[in-house]
Amino acid sequence: MHDAVLFEECRCADGKRLGIATLNSEKSLNALTLEMIRLLQPQLASWEADPDIAAVLLRGAGEKAFCAGGDVRALRDALLSDDSHPQPQALDFFREEYTLDYHIHCYAKPLIVWGHGIVMGGGLGLMAGASHRVATSATRIAMPEITIGLYPDVAGSWFLQRMPARVGLFLGLTGAPLNAHDALICNLADHVLASDAWPQLLEQLQQQYWDADAATRNAQVSALLSQLEQAARSSLPPSNVLPNLLTIHQLMTQGDLASVADSLSTQQFDNDWLASAAKNFCHGCPVSAAVTWEIFQRARHLSLAEALRMELILSLNFCHKPDFREGVRALLVDKDRQPQWHYRQLADIPQDWVDNHFVAPWPADQHPLASLP
Repeated sequence: MHDAVLFEECRCADGKRLGIATLNSEKSLNALTLEMIRLLQPQLASWEADPDIAAVLLRGAGEKAFCAGGDVRALRDALLSDDSHPQPQALDFFREEYTLDYHIHCYAKPLIVWGHGIVMGGGLGLMAGASHRVATSATRIAMPEITIGLYPDVAGSWFLQRMPARVGLFLGLTGAPLNAHDALICNLADHVLASDAWPQLLEQLQQQYWDADAATRNAQVSALLSQLEQAARSSLPPSNVLPNLLTIHQLMTQGDLASVADSLSTQQFDNDWLASAAKNFCHGCPVSAAVTWEIFQRARHLSLAEALRMELILSLNFCHKPDFREGVRALLVDKDRQPQWHYRQLADIPQDWVDNHFVAPWPADQHPLASLP
């Protein structure tokens, strides 16, 4: 057996140390498990409190993925064995995952995420809130939850709102993938380095003489990453988002989901990326689309903590309803890619079914994430 997360510390030129955490499940593309979460959270807190730790780095084992999302197969197995609501294992996973995501957003030291390779779902939850989010030419980011009957969580209801031209809504509805160039435009990455730049990054961080002030240390890391980025500019892939911004904005500002769905299902797109995204929407879960649309109406002015509290309710309700289990079955278990969604068409979904996803399965004063400020 191997440790699900590996921790190490490296000495810097001034005697301070770097903390390095590596998600260590290369075979599963570093899919995030409750065990990983329970290892990461206390170690990040310990490094945050240690005055000799100058900065923290988070990466994934291997060359294929930083983190391909949460371990939804294991979650489905738990749901099939216990249909209570809220299901205890689902509650533990999502509560602790969202607490970790919040901690990363608020981390008091430079936290560098090496977002190389596949970054999906829960992996993006780990990356999105870091102070320094590094993509590479091999980075592939997506929130593809509509394909498994879920919705873009891990603070997606908060950070997808903060993208230009309603791109976040488009990504949530279609699960369209992003490359490193797209990640910069969509505010999901701060720097793009060469795919083989990890050793150089680590070496130069170790050569730093760190300022005592955390804000100044953040600036030191930004300056270093900016220097390293110069060598990777020529390998930056062409953006899929940038030439399609106006089209995406026009698609997403039609006033209601029915009109958006009609455009995505009937319009002929010359752009392959847009065409693929539209196809993905049409094959995705209708309830996921309806709830995602509703989230964007309700979450517009929520704080990060409020958004995560809403998401915990949503995630547990999705687990209790049939589409998530069916979506995981079709895509990852039986792999027939023929999900039998509970409602086959958007027009068939009662508004009460959508609204019920937002109803907490506990008394109002007992929210498990009430402690998030």
